[in-house]
Amino acid sequence: MKLSVVVPVYNERGTVREILRRLLAVDWKALGLEREIVLVDDGSQDGTREVLREIEADPSAVGLQEGELRVILHPVNQGKGAALRTGFEAVTGDVAVVQDADLEYDPRDLPRLLEPILDGRADVVFGNRFYGGGPHRVLYFWHYVGNKLLTTLSNVLTNLNLADMEVGYKVFRTEVLRRIRIKSRRFGVEPELTVKVARLGCRIYEVPISYHGRTYAEGKKITWRDGVVALWCLVRFRFFD
Repeated sequence: MKLSVVVPVYNERGTVREILRRLLAVDWKALGLEREIVLVDDGSQDGTREVLREIEADPSAVGLQEGELRVILHPVNQGKGAALRTGFEAVTGDVAVVQDADLEYDPRDLPRLLEPILDGRADVVFGNRFYGGGPHRVLYFWHYVGNKLLTTLSNVLTNLNLADMEVGYKVFRTEVLRRIRIKSRRFGVEPELTVKVARLGCRIYEVPISYHGRTYAEGKKITWRDGVVALWCLVRFRFFD
């Protein structure tokens, strides 16, 4: 079985090499998986693209074999949803996972996230940052409240019982992704994917993970405006799509 890791990147010059190092430190062979990493740069302007070109020119320097890395460059910034759409269209694996490049999510959690799919129980797996996982950095109270409100509304509209709809760690059987057409360009992609996998009747599991959130000074990008958009996306993709 082959795993495709989709890494959306925007202005992450300081972390993109490290996230690759952490991904390659996972013992994929022990899981019986081939690997493929698809890096989608979404119009970075901080030197990230130059770093990616260096890695693409010599992937062996970071421990990748020929054919294990694809780098795709968006000419302008379009948003996380657009980057994921591009990445999902490019994957060739049987399973795809979203790995943000900002180091908030730890690749050491990936074997646990993949387990329900690898043993045939699940079609989609969500991470869960809040209950039963590893270390969790304490940050913004109102982000937590907003997440809970959006997750609760998502559960009402989809009849799921997720604890963390907005989590970045999501794993999919590729056959599921082939049935989804992503329309959201920014962070609305999280509720969109949730609504659409629920509508497809996918077997969904949730797995506790660690979380190492960043402050805005450290580069966090999501804002309250994205929360408002996520609210609209839940309604839009539940009733009007």
